[in-house]
Amino acid sequence: MRLRIMRNVRLWLRESRPTLALGLPIMAGMIGQMLMGLADTVMVGRVGVVPLAASAFVNAVAHIPLVFGLGLLSSIAVLTSQAYGARRPDEAGEILRHGLIISFATGFLSALSMFALYPFLGFLGQPPEVVAEAKTYLLLFGASLFPALVAHGCKQFSEALKHPWVPAVVLFGGVLMNVFLNWILIYGNWGARAMGLAGAGWATLIARVVMVFMVLGYVLRAPALRAFQPARWWAALSRERFQRLFTVGWPAGVQLFFEVSAFVFAAIMMGWISADAIAAHQIAITCAAMSFMFALGIGTAVCIRVGHAYGAAQYTRMRRIGFGGVALAVGIMGSFGVLFVVAGKPIAGLFITSPTVVSLTAQLLIVAAVFQVADGVQVVSLSALRGLADVRVPALIAVLAYWFLALPIGSSLAFLADLGAVGIWIGLALGLGAAACGLLWRFHRRTAKTASQRAATTPVAEIALTSARE
Repeated sequence: MRLRIMRNVRLWLRESRPTLALGLPIMAGMIGQMLMGLADTVMVGRVGVVPLAASAFVNAVAHIPLVFGLGLLSSIAVLTSQAYGARRPDEAGEILRHGLIISFATGFLSALSMFALYPFLGFLGQPPEVVAEAKTYLLLFGASLFPALVAHGCKQFSEALKHPWVPAVVLFGGVLMNVFLNWILIYGNWGARAMGLAGAGWATLIARVVMVFMVLGYVLRAPALRAFQPARWWAALSRERFQRLFTVGWPAGVQLFFEVSAFVFAAIMMGWISADAIAAHQIAITCAAMSFMFALGIGTAVCIRVGHAYGAAQYTRMRRIGFGGVALAVGIMGSFGVLFVVAGKPIAGLFITSPTVVSLTAQLLIVAAVFQVADGVQVVSLSALRGLADVRVPALIAVLAYWFLALPIGSSLAFLADLGAVGIWIGLALGLGAAACGLLWRFHRRTAKTASQRAATTPVAEIALTSARE
């Protein structure tokens, strides 16, 4: 019995190490994306509370089409990783060809949705001064969604083929460019006119345009990816491949839509409380989102590696990869939770000097500390299911957890129990906890039966195959 436990522990550790190795550059790239938003928040916060609130409002609204697009394009990573596991580079090339078309279309429609929203900003219940400040920034940030989503589609393809470092480096270069342009355009350095929040919008747009050209050039020209290029770029398109991409990507996009739209609606409810509340929410959600990128990096690596194992018909490995990733995420997110409790006020003070906003942000970060572990569990479980192309039930779990639990409880605590912004965040924490339990149970049920059927497979042969592929 003891020998069996020790053997299982070794097998799980064997799977956790390559997950972490693949996840580190993915984390770096995702943190790079977050640092762009963090730089905007910090640098705009120095201008004043109203520009910061306007930035929070636009970012919250724009994240609805953005994350829907990210979910839709996740099908590129899922199907490419399965083709890689099945040793079908020709199929990976076809996924790239069809996935790029979907990426361009998704980016264009996302930007168009932001332009269409422009005349209706005043109907969302925000303070008039916040709406006035947000209008130009909305157009610029909306335009940047097009290059952002095209770059993401390319990044998904490269990561699924176990080449994540170049996209990560490009994203960090984009962050540095964004900070530099912010410094010039927000504050009016080097003889430029001080543009405030609009300057942050221009900086984000320019940086994302440069980034998409670099990532697209790498995917199309890199020698390491040459074997996975389409045999003919201009061949007839396949309706069946588009259907497969949408079958996997559409429910994933819906799941992310309902999850993020719940947070967006939470931000809108903050505006019903006060400008200080929405500013504190923006700072706290930025911190929570930054820590979330670490768990999301692990989750993306788990999704890719589960896809590889699924494509190679290594079903026992899928379970070890998934639960090993969950354990990694719990450790990382628990550490961030401790940090938020211990250093809430100093962290808030990095963003803004208003004592009221700093105090409220520190309270929100205490709630954020509670749901860090749940957030890590839910994103890794969801990613593992996505690697199996299991996306419909997770979407249903997201709808129930966020819209039928998190928001009703949060609004009741905020406005009926008079807990204000903290009440809204307690509701979000309960929703994340429910989603984590539901998704983890779903992964357990999906893999337990298959793993038991494969238990008779010789572990030595499977381990040897695993080592060769890693």
